[in-house]
Amino acid sequence: MDSTITGYKGETGRDARRRIRGGGHRLPTSGMAPGYVQGNLAILPKALAADFARFCQLNPKPCPLLASSEPGDWRLPTLGEDLDIRTDIPYYRIWKNGVMVEEVTDLKSVWRDDLVSFVLGCSFSFEDALVENGLEIRHQTCGSNVPMFRTSIECAPSGPFHGPMVVSMRPFKPAGAIRAIQVTTRFPTVHGAPVHIGKPELIGIKDINKPDYGDPVPVRDDELPVFWACGVTPQSVVATVKPEFCITHAPGYMLVSDLLNSQLAIL
Repeated sequence: MDSTITGYKGETGRDARRRIRGGGHRLPTSGMAPGYVQGNLAILPKALAADFARFCQLNPKPCPLLASSEPGDWRLPTLGEDLDIRTDIPYYRIWKNGVMVEEVTDLKSVWRDDLVSFVLGCSFSFEDALVENGLEIRHQTCGSNVPMFRTSIECAPSGPFHGPMVVSMRPFKPAGAIRAIQVTTRFPTVHGAPVHIGKPELIGIKDINKPDYGDPVPVRDDELPVFWACGVTPQSVVATVKPEFCITHAPGYMLVSDLLNSQLAIL
């Protein structure tokens, strides 16, 4: 996979999905369709869906649920009329018994009638607001994927689902970190305010330069690493729970919806 980020100003969520569906975009989606809500994906068999829905309810910071489907239905009309969850994400991950066995660009060959799709809010959605407030998004500046880390913060369990929270990290100077808290607090459905600032070792991160997902970015001496709960958390949980079969997005490669970020903000 190519982790270089490319921005397309002026495109809509539908434009982005059509470009992805047609094979014209296989890059991280940070910066795509500015102003439109992006989402993480978890697809599970119906037998696990109720427990996972409750897991999301119990863990709204890492798993803010935006929409879920009926079993076997690849549509999510509340997120986009023409949306096809099988084709509209640049890269998907196929998991069997807790092991990621394959990355694919569409799901048509593996789709099943018992699969339920869950779309969770993504921190890429509040990045526009951070930029509008004069804050640099380091992974966009570097043209790379956002760094993400497994932590020692345990999620609240539901049925078989349990495991550690994953966080995404963006560095800011102290004044910028304060502003970032103020801005992102307005977006609770896409992770909201940070869960930790500074001292990554206090949440179980041993090396800030070695993310578990995504790419490392420089953190300068006068900056603090700021950590937000991340929708990659279900992938950490899947590795812990080891369900027989499930599907997720590849970290950083999101679903772009027709919802506007401004619709999610608390004014």
